[in-house]
Amino acid sequence: MSDAPKSPEPNEPDVDAADGPEAAVEPVEPVEPTPEPPHPTIAHMDVDPDAGERLETELSSDAVTVRRAPRYPAFIGLGVVLGAIVALALTFLYPANGEFDRGQVFGFLLLWCGAFGAALGGVVALLVDRSLARRAGSAVAEHESTHYVDDDPAS
Repeated sequence: MSDAPKSPEPNEPDVDAADGPEAAVEPVEPVEPTPEPPHPTIAHMDVDPDAGERLETELSSDAVTVRRAPRYPAFIGLGVVLGAIVALALTFLYPANGEFDRGQVFGFLLLWCGAFGAALGGVVALLVDRSLARRAGSAVAEHESTHYVDDDPAS
């Protein structure tokens, strides 16, 4: 900490104590928002019309299918977690084994239940994907391509 007096920030207006904070406020006219162009525009392309350079924009439309899809890794991961919970429950539901301790039993059950849970999660994701495929819709995708016009047909 320093003992130097705090200087006002550059963005803060200097206000005299006698004038009060209301004296620094000036009415501002509202600014109307500018409408956005219907298509994205190119900010800058170097085109020299004197040198014969011209731009051409090609527009193509394709019919596409739009649908929702499940996230497969999330379903598979959830299946592994549920398999681990089942393995933990099975480990403590049955009495202790004299040949193996509970940690070994849990590890063995975790391998099998985790793999089975991952497979079951994948199957559930496939079933959800099939049910969502019925609700698919169609849309039109437009693609704009701007390039220089080549007047030389030989190249």
